Amino acid sequence: MKNKGVGEVIYAEGKTTEHLAEILKKMKDTENLLITRITVDQEKYIENEYQNVRINKVARTAVLNPKIEVKYQGKVLILSAGTSDINVADEAKELLLVAGVEVESIFDVGVAGIHRLFARLPKIRQADVIICIAGMEGALVSVVAGLTDVPVIGVPTSVGYGTSFKGVSALLTMLNSCSSGVTVVNIDNGFGAGFAAYEIIRTANKIIRRNNENTTL
Repeated sequence: MKNKGVGEVIYAEGKTTEHLAEILKKMKDTENLLITRITVDQEKYIENEYQNVRINKVARTAVLNPKIEVKYQGKVLILSAGTSDINVADEAKELLLVAGVEVESIFDVGVAGIHRLFARLPKIRQADVIICIAGMEGALVSVVAGLTDVPVIGVPTSVGYGTSFKGVSALLTMLNSCSSGVTVVNIDNGFGAGFAAYEIIRTANKIIRRNNENTTL
């Protein structure tokens, strides 16, 4: 990931604790080393073995040698429809934090209680990029994209009853959104949404920097 301006990332799901331990031994001095989808056993190992570590139990992430600082202009706002979506929202947030992007989260603003979303509209409209996370039918993304004029990244989650098909229903709703400019990542892919938001912010900063340099010539 270094060629994209972000430190190393380890996807822990599917790896044994022993496999992860071997990898971490080789990378233990890496700053902002992000580990995603950790298991309970992996989490215990990391906590026992390393002191300088940031654990997010909800997101199932760990950051080794964290150095959290804002490096870019612009703010990402993460909206989640319900409390059940917070794990995915937090995964996106952890990526943005290690990438150096200012990020804020607002939870429980789904369409079932849409008055809560409307109450937050002034803050929502101040964001430069919005990550919108929703399960069930995933309608929140279309609503938010229709109310704002910034990039909206939709994340369908596997939250919902039988015919939600573990997130497929929300995925199809987001892909078929009639609100223009919606980008959609895979089901439960908070990391992918966070990275997409980061790249939008990073590219905007490169353009600003280039324009400033041309102005001073």
